[in-house]
Amino acid sequence: MMEQNYNFQIQQASEHIFEVMKPRTSPDELLLIKKAFQIANEGHSKQFRKSGEPYILHPLAVARIVAEDMQLGANAVIAALLHDLVEDTEYKMDFVEKVFGSDVAYLVRVVTKQKKEHYEITKQVDNFKQMLDSVQYDIRAILIKLADRLHNMRTLAAQSPDKQMKIAGETDCMYAPLANRLGFYWIKTELENLSFQFRCPQEYAHMERMIEEEKMSNAHTLDPFVNHIKMILANHQVPAKVEVKYRMPYSIWRKMQKENKDFQHVNNHHYVKIIFPDGLERTEKNTCLYLYSILTDKFKEKPGSITNYVDNPKSNGYESFHVKLLSDHGKWEEVHICSERMVKNSMLGCVSDRKDDTIKSWLKQFKEVLQDIAFHGLEDGYIENVVSSFYNDDIMVFTPKGLPVRLPKGSTALDFAFEVHTKVGMHAKYAHINGKLCSIKTVLRRGDSIEIGTDENVCPEQDWPNHVITYKAKRHINSFLNKKTVSSYHRCEHCKPIPGEEVIGFKEADGSISIHKRNCTDAIRMASQFGDSIVSVEFKEEVNILYPIAIHVKAIDRYHLLSDIIDCITNELGLSIESLHTVTMDFIVDCTIKFGIHSYGELQMITSHLYHIKGVEEVYNEELE
Repeated sequence: MMEQNYNFQIQQASEHIFEVMKPRTSPDELLLIKKAFQIANEGHSKQFRKSGEPYILHPLAVARIVAEDMQLGANAVIAALLHDLVEDTEYKMDFVEKVFGSDVAYLVRVVTKQKKEHYEITKQVDNFKQMLDSVQYDIRAILIKLADRLHNMRTLAAQSPDKQMKIAGETDCMYAPLANRLGFYWIKTELENLSFQFRCPQEYAHMERMIEEEKMSNAHTLDPFVNHIKMILANHQVPAKVEVKYRMPYSIWRKMQKENKDFQHVNNHHYVKIIFPDGLERTEKNTCLYLYSILTDKFKEKPGSITNYVDNPKSNGYESFHVKLLSDHGKWEEVHICSERMVKNSMLGCVSDRKDDTIKSWLKQFKEVLQDIAFHGLEDGYIENVVSSFYNDDIMVFTPKGLPVRLPKGSTALDFAFEVHTKVGMHAKYAHINGKLCSIKTVLRRGDSIEIGTDENVCPEQDWPNHVITYKAKRHINSFLNKKTVSSYHRCEHCKPIPGEEVIGFKEADGSISIHKRNCTDAIRMASQFGDSIVSVEFKEEVNILYPIAIHVKAIDRYHLLSDIIDCITNELGLSIESLHTVTMDFIVDCTIKFGIHSYGELQMITSHLYHIKGVEEVYNEELE
């Protein structure tokens, strides 16, 4: 009886795929799809999944996602049916190519897990990298692999807890970010939630209960609000669908972690979605604006709450018009306005618009990210680079000429500078953001207009990697800093010696050498206990290394005093002032100046010059914090 039931499921699943593909394929292509099913069914006939189901149900499920949900062509569906054939059966790749052609064989080859004795990183990461590299030629391979991963996650309950954790971890770090970047938001969301469910089943169940309880408690306020919107639309003869959408458990949980808040104090658990049909007299944009207009005639709009993804779609293709409205019960409700086409496109992601120019433009942008990661990814954390490049929501900012630049949310003006041109980033000095002078480390917001000021004398500094999030910026900055001359010693944190001072060195247990001033209390203590570790050191001045220092100047106030001090340091001595703090009381000026020096000799010269300034009485070093 069980076998009959499985046979019925297999027959149903295969016929459904044939029916879906029939209108989109030629008779010959449909025959090849049927042949692929027959071969896959035969090849996997003696194989079963952990759940006890015949294995063929898995390729059928993957093929259905590829055919129905992704709406890909015949060869992609054939490859989905055959994606485990070479890996798990006696069939060879040569057979696949002979029967179905080189295109199908290529797709099957990409999604087939490689077997090596040695892996560049790990088996998991190498297989993922292999798949990503395939986008240089064809994106269908990645989509098949996403469909494969989605079905594996849907059926993960049959695996052991250890295997669940492994697969869920891969999904979180690799596949969900990829789905996000490809525009398949529904796949990204489902993968995240399934991963969360298997990683933290108790916490997931708790989140589900909280959401269900909120749905029940919100009904008495949300239902009237939705009905009011429906009435307004009906009165204006707009045939639109209005529905309440609750965000998934993982989405809310992630926001709770990010904001360090509990469930009740995290906003936006749900939103109201208005979907209007295609083909109305107004354009999509004008319809969105018209609906916004008639709704804000009845409901108060929250200032600054508009987000226009119609004019500026997300990098994954998402389009919608967002606004927050004050309901009759005094709550701000998030409202999304979109067309049926926008909804469909958000489901189909990168394959939604089949115009050649659109696909080429999108693929070009996606490939640039992938090429950068693939080429340099092994240098410092491949997976981290993938996540940072694919997972972050994007913002659109603009050059002074109005040219759009997409950046991950959280990017700084420095990220923008590197995106515009590597040379601009390497010599970025300041930024004008919306006409206002700002640091290059300023975090950007959607819609900002940025102009970068450069200086050939400015180069990346040690803290720059902490103020960028794009991989392109990090790579160029780190490359520069790694090539930059660094001292072969590490300085004592207490006495902070500089070249030219009397110093002594100690060989540490790890083989490194620490240097101290000879009058340093730590040095004296170490000499008394570890005298055999004392080594000779040549602590020489190096042109590329500056040592931070603070000078305190005490002087009698007069006209142009500060100007003379600054002129002495910057013009006479050619040093850059990092900060200057001054307090004047009863005609006595106390001034602290922070800057970098190359050597003790340079410090002495600075001190001497400052003493020659009229009114200066005292000059001495201050301890840096």
